[in-house]
Amino acid sequence: MSTQGDTAPQGGMRRGNGTRYVLLAVLAVAFLATGGIFVRQSGLSPINTGMYRMLFSIPLLWPLAYGRLGRLSGRDVVLLLLSGLFLAGDVALWNTAFSYTTVANANLLTNLTPFTVIPVSYFLFHERLPRLFIPGAAVTLAGVVLLVGGKASPVPGNYFGDFLALAAAFFYAGFLLIAYRLRDRMESSVIMLGSAVGGLVGLFFASWAVEGLQIPRSWDDLWPILALTLCVQVIGHNMLTHCQGKLSVNLSSVICLCQPAIAAVYSWAVFSEKLSGLEVMGIGVVLVGVYIVKRQYTPSKDDAVGAGQKAAGWLPPVIARWLGRRCKPAVAEEP
Repeated sequence: MSTQGDTAPQGGMRRGNGTRYVLLAVLAVAFLATGGIFVRQSGLSPINTGMYRMLFSIPLLWPLAYGRLGRLSGRDVVLLLLSGLFLAGDVALWNTAFSYTTVANANLLTNLTPFTVIPVSYFLFHERLPRLFIPGAAVTLAGVVLLVGGKASPVPGNYFGDFLALAAAFFYAGFLLIAYRLRDRMESSVIMLGSAVGGLVGLFFASWAVEGLQIPRSWDDLWPILALTLCVQVIGHNMLTHCQGKLSVNLSSVICLCQPAIAAVYSWAVFSEKLSGLEVMGIGVVLVGVYIVKRQYTPSKDDAVGAGQKAAGWLPPVIARWLGRRCKPAVAEEP
């Protein structure tokens, strides 16, 4: 195992694992954690809700990616659509899991992505783990188990929903791994636009086959989907994908374990669900575990990039270029 925190997947860019990008990834996960709230509020069936999330995100992501699409090769387009199909599988299974199991079970099982991401990234990208990475990840997972253990319900009636949530974790890991590799040569907005198109295709056929196509007919049907689109697809996933160009995929997958902790805080604030002392302890243990993992990665000069460089993957090209001229980075810009 390597103790060097500065990571470079074989054939890819070097990730600096800077603290600012860790904090940005945590913020992205905070937006992703709102997904369960809006899915529960939606008046449409789960897969239809996911389909409209993809559909509505395309016109919002288009201005961010416009001007960068001409550089895509045929292979890039195929990988983008494939990432969208993996994301569609995650969305369809996770949304549906809420109908068959508890929210706690779904949050716990869907966020077990490190068990897939870590071994696959080792064999495909040759990403070595720092010395205390496994203990830190174990502490984080223990915190998640403490957090949801009191509410998780391993009873036969929940097994089908538990299976769906666990399957969703594998699909989400596939999306993270493809997006991680694509970040070597393209911006996050392009990745999210391409995956939205692929996800829309996958969820359209899944909705048609499983639930029948539905149309939002009132504001009560529409607003949860719009909120889901903005918070999860356009902001949360776009921000997390941007961070994948700056962080090791193993580090970002462990950060994703913060999602159940943040979702528990949302449930306390929005649905007045009580947090027990054990659950509060679990949230604290999750944060300690993420801190231990982060300490294994030494930030490089990448952590000192200028404001123009940070904006490049987020803003329309004209504004990004203008900021890049006004705030010249100290090092060469990465996508």
